[in-house]
Amino acid sequence: MANFQLTKDNAEKVKIKFFRKYRDLVTEPLEFVPGGEDKLVEDIMRLVKRDRTYVEFTLQKALADTKGNRL
Repeated sequence: MANFQLTKDNAEKVKIKFFRKYRDLVTEPLEFVPGGEDKLVEDIMRLVKRDRTYVEFTLQKALADTKGNRL
């Protein structure tokens, strides 16, 4: 189970921040459905070839400041 919770609004901001960090994945479809945090984490794990801990940390970091530019 994911250690964070996304809403439709902040999910879009997190997605933008994530694609800034991984520019080569911009063409990949990352769709978020409320309550589908685990599926999102698994999709990102597959795309960036990293473990769950790293992906969840990165997403939590993006959620910490949704108005800022930094990831």
